[in-house]
Amino acid sequence: MPLQPNQCQLVAIFAANVRRRRIELGFSQEELAERAGVHRTYVGMLERSEKNATLQSIERLAIALEVEPAVLLTTPGSP
Repeated sequence: MPLQPNQCQLVAIFAANVRRRRIELGFSQEELAERAGVHRTYVGMLERSEKNATLQSIERLAIALEVEPAVLLTTPGSP
């Protein structure tokens, strides 16, 4: 039986990191979506752990958030 996105720890870590970094930069979800070339509702769904991000989306969001993609997939404070 496949896991739902909200049942996966990595999805939750990604969601929290995207939201944290977006807020640090002072971006709205809409502004982040525009910068990343994705739909605003997609950003919201990612931040609520309702969707799995594709590798392409992770890269696009990382560029828009000015971080390496790995940063979005790592628990803050871990090496």
